[in-house]
Amino acid sequence: MVFPEGTPIAGAVSRLAGLGSRLADLPGASVLTVLASVAVGVVVANFLVRLIGRPVARRVSRQSVAQTIVRGVRVGTIGAALLVGLGAAGFQFSDLLLGTAVFSAVIGIVLAPLVGNFINGVFVLADQPFEIGDMIELEDGTTGFVEDITIRYTKIFTLDNTFLVVPNGTMRERDVTNLSAEDERTRRSIDVLVTYESDVPEARRRIERAARDCDAVIDGGPDIRIGVARYMAGPDCRLHEFGDNGILLRLRYWVKKPYKLAKVQSDVNTKIRQRLGDPDANVTMAYPHRHLVFDDTSGVARVDAGSGTPKGVGPDAPAAATPDLSDDAESDRDDLSGGGAGQ
Repeated sequence: MVFPEGTPIAGAVSRLAGLGSRLADLPGASVLTVLASVAVGVVVANFLVRLIGRPVARRVSRQSVAQTIVRGVRVGTIGAALLVGLGAAGFQFSDLLLGTAVFSAVIGIVLAPLVGNFINGVFVLADQPFEIGDMIELEDGTTGFVEDITIRYTKIFTLDNTFLVVPNGTMRERDVTNLSAEDERTRRSIDVLVTYESDVPEARRRIERAARDCDAVIDGGPDIRIGVARYMAGPDCRLHEFGDNGILLRLRYWVKKPYKLAKVQSDVNTKIRQRLGDPDANVTMAYPHRHLVFDDTSGVARVDAGSGTPKGVGPDAPAAATPDLSDDAESDRDDLSGGGAGQ
């Protein structure tokens, strides 16, 4: 739009143009331009996140994917603002393109782990091995809840009240057990050893009743289906094997939720000890025994009452007598000589 010369508006526009040219000539003006552009980008990014956050959460069922989309919008908006600021400051992108070949090897080495984690993060989000809020167990025994899943890493809130941040490149290489995906019911087992003299059917019944006494244990109901197989929902105790010290019984039971497995197992063990410890149970829990048997001569030694040492032992003990064979040898020579003369 062109304003007539001499009007107040034309004068104001000319003064603003002159002010802009003088600001551009100031030291550090390019840096200020870039910072101002980035600041505007941050404001716009926050506005867009608030605008699309809830609609994306409603349309996308997986929380991790929804959070990734929102983060992508934020990063993309700020990145676009940065590029605009660099262009306004006079930055020539052609110079950067010319230097790409020189720094490509260095950039590749530096960014290789980051790019690898980014790609693995995409696979983690696509494969859906776990979701935010799931309880997982790593191959080293670490158990916790998935707190956050990003493109670069997975954050786990462990049961020891600590945070564990695992890069997605490492996460995909680990064996991860998801304890709460789809069906939270988890099967556990306990081995109980009873003597061969015990009433085994009674022991099995008492062990099953002990498990049913715990509130966290599923005491019955429809069979639980895993794949094409179906398993009894209630506690089931079976004779597992004949051991050296007794009969091994194995109890299998289902826990309603996997969040306090150690406590549930302790409660079941306590109930089993109480049930089998009943005097009317006719059941005895087995444990290893050692029965040492000695014969009549084992550990027997003749001891001198005066010295307290076995007889025939010690420096003062007399040497064993050796038979004198000189007389027998002399008589043998006489017999041989006499016999030769008679011939």
